[in-house]
Amino acid sequence: MSAHTPKVGFVSLGCPKALVDSERILTQLRSDGYEVVSSYDQADLVVVNTCGFIDAAKAESLEAIGEALNENGKVIVTGCMGAQADEITNIHPQVLAVTGPQQYEQVVGSVHQYLPKPERKHEPFIDLVPPQGIKLTPRHYAYLKISEGCNHRCTFCIIPSLRGDLVSRPVGDVMDEAERLVSAGVQELLVVSQDTSAYGVDTKYRTGFWQGRPLKTRMKELCEAMGDLGAWVRLHYVYPYPHVDDVIPLMAEGKILPYLDIPFQHAHPDVLRAMKRPAASEKTLDRINAWRDICPDITLRSTFIVGFPGETDAQFEYLLDFLDEAQLDRVGCFTYSPVDGATANAIHPAVPEEVKEERLARFMEKQAAISARKLQQKIGRELEVLIDEVGLDGSIGRTQADAPEIDGQIYLLDDVGVKPGDRVRVRVTDADEHDLWGERIKS
Repeated sequence: MSAHTPKVGFVSLGCPKALVDSERILTQLRSDGYEVVSSYDQADLVVVNTCGFIDAAKAESLEAIGEALNENGKVIVTGCMGAQADEITNIHPQVLAVTGPQQYEQVVGSVHQYLPKPERKHEPFIDLVPPQGIKLTPRHYAYLKISEGCNHRCTFCIIPSLRGDLVSRPVGDVMDEAERLVSAGVQELLVVSQDTSAYGVDTKYRTGFWQGRPLKTRMKELCEAMGDLGAWVRLHYVYPYPHVDDVIPLMAEGKILPYLDIPFQHAHPDVLRAMKRPAASEKTLDRINAWRDICPDITLRSTFIVGFPGETDAQFEYLLDFLDEAQLDRVGCFTYSPVDGATANAIHPAVPEEVKEERLARFMEKQAAISARKLQQKIGRELEVLIDEVGLDGSIGRTQADAPEIDGQIYLLDDVGVKPGDRVRVRVTDADEHDLWGERIKS
């Protein structure tokens, strides 16, 4: 590109939903003629997309802003923490502009203000932007956001105050994007939102249209339509509403991946009530068993919080017993972190930090043993694997049971005859508590 082309650096922090926001902003900037560069010294200006979910994420965001200011000097801030602009400008008054989450037009407008668009004529959707838009993930998988915001008021969470109530994207728009991604070579669609199973609630499940046919704005119908595109479809952030049961048969039929990321957060009814989460763990276990009856290969991923204010030793032991009974496949766990504005901060007594850490260690030790047993049971099985990386000493992929970055991997040692994005059949030969090893079945 010519020397006068304005160059923008980009720092993207936070969850996959924030990553989708970054991709949308980058796509617009590229279509406006900007060059996106990967180092501070090349950039004329830097955009930092922040996370404000917990205090540790805020600290990371403030550190990233400070680094960008020190290394470049011209910084625009956006994202979840941007909804609390004073917290940013009090520490970093030098930033050029601060915008909140989902404010795509405002952040792009701020870039235009401080780094004007190139004046030359260009064809934005021919030579600058690929058909699937700018993606920060590898070419063979992509996050697909279907809604913004959340109607729940979990006491540990401030997302509704940052992103507002649920707003579902039109089903035709979602399907058009999914089709573009698959046409561009994406092999895996990772469906994300603050509350994926609430998709369409705000529209009363309005009937939309895609390719001339009616399609309800509802999770089941969306999954059915995506399942016809030929890519893996993986559901994340699924709140355990009763109608989640309706998508399990689609998994059993192979329409979408037999994988459900469903954050239970805890198991004890009193803790769940204090969190304002569904509070019937016995029914949860019944549903898990029913899902496995319909789809024996289903992978269940969940996240939990230990050390929530008021959590007693007995309630924590109840949670450990739930793990034993539920036998979940993939589990993440966090100690409770008091976030400014979260109503749970007013619940007493607070659990001491050393107790939180001890409970976290015990929780993860128990789950590691469960995971190890379940992965051992996969030795000898033939599984479909999506290749992520190929190096000099072999390749690394994921099974249908593993989402990128948060779950495990499968290692194909000495196998370099594949490329990222290939879907291959593999026989599992070994396992530990997190990962698998295998050999490709060559036709």
